[in-house]
Amino acid sequence: MRVLIQMRPSPDLVAAVADPSVPSTTSDVADGLPGVVLDHSYAPVAVPRPMPAAPGGDPLSLNQPLVFSMAPQDASVVVRGEIADDEVASRMALLPAARRDVVAVYADPAIETTLTCAGDPAVGDWHDVERLLCVPDLAAEGLDGSGVPVAVVDTGVNAAYLKAARGQDVAVDQERSWSPQSVSGTPGDFPVDHGTMCAFDALIAAPKASILDVPVLLTRRRGGSTLDGLLSDAIAAYAHLREVLDAQPAESRALVVTNSWGSFSPRWDFPPGSPGNYSDNPAHPFNLIVGSLAEAGADILFAAGNCGRQCPDGRCAYPDRPIVGANSHPRVLSIGGVDTTGTRVGYSSQGPGRLAGRKPDLCAYTHFAGSGALGDDEPDSGTSAACPVAAGLVAAVRSRWPSTVLSTAQLRTLLRRTADDRSAVGYDYDYGYGVVDAAGVIAALRRRAAKAA
Repeated sequence: MRVLIQMRPSPDLVAAVADPSVPSTTSDVADGLPGVVLDHSYAPVAVPRPMPAAPGGDPLSLNQPLVFSMAPQDASVVVRGEIADDEVASRMALLPAARRDVVAVYADPAIETTLTCAGDPAVGDWHDVERLLCVPDLAAEGLDGSGVPVAVVDTGVNAAYLKAARGQDVAVDQERSWSPQSVSGTPGDFPVDHGTMCAFDALIAAPKASILDVPVLLTRRRGGSTLDGLLSDAIAAYAHLREVLDAQPAESRALVVTNSWGSFSPRWDFPPGSPGNYSDNPAHPFNLIVGSLAEAGADILFAAGNCGRQCPDGRCAYPDRPIVGANSHPRVLSIGGVDTTGTRVGYSSQGPGRLAGRKPDLCAYTHFAGSGALGDDEPDSGTSAACPVAAGLVAAVRSRWPSTVLSTAQLRTLLRRTADDRSAVGYDYDYGYGVVDAAGVIAALRRRAAKAA
């Protein structure tokens, strides 16, 4: 079984791993782990330690104010390896006992795109989505994504295709893009596929945003497809994105991260309740690094998934509560799907979530004729499309409202309060707080600006 091993080596080694200018290898921190075949192609990643902001807080709860420390005496390091299936349980207990620097062993589950299971034709097209998102009104307010990096964590982006499909230039920031070591190719020049669709949909509301191409889902695993990857590579990608965010000046700090993928099956995970579990475990390194990136000022959006009761994707294997792991993180926006009439699509996963109960947070538009990246007659669909549509609206807001002025938590609250409630009054597990309402967002920002003047 493929695993992540969390270690706490000497502070000087932790500092070296955390420093992007210092090349670090698995051998530097983890040689000689009994029963583990280490993956030396995977560079170790530093993971911050969460600490409650208030005295007496629970160090394992994500549902409270947290401070994430990367100080060498606090942070840990994760490496990747494999343990024989029949030895996993024993090694999880033996490794921390045998090596004082081993903290824990965690699952490294497969992550897969959230393609739709429905064969219904498109409902409207992307120009309808433009209208519903009030894109001309956003542009009139200067909210067009200018200067805002949008990280598309997916299968890679094809900029030439996007330019032809949209009829306008598309900016791909090659310097700040990132690929796993096992993935070859140039940012913005990957084959047209799921990631290109996601980039297209994010650009509907934020046409002047800069795309960061992060093709995590091109990672190949034994027995995998071309549309899935490894959670360990997502950890490394998020560590890179933290460097991108930290390098920005405070007055314009913004980073939007759209993730149209998730873990569909418990097969690659440890069971809930196991210390190595991912789906329900706030202490899993990926859930920690997601929280730390959000705390640093990134707006992170995840697709809620396509395991809705009316039309679940055939891969959905969780018996209940299918919004798992980081897709249900309290510091991300979990996005469900509605068509352009505002009706929830049957494959959009319902809550409650596993890390936070109130998931999904919001719904956005999907199942419309858009990019054509998945085929000429295929709509942009699934919560895979809804997530970047919402991410584009967030990026549009960040054009003039950086995270140092409007925090990530404040923006999440603003989006929830302005959402168009489509079901029972208040929150519900079908629509969350409702459908994103760009007109309501514009009005709320105007009030905020007037109050600050």
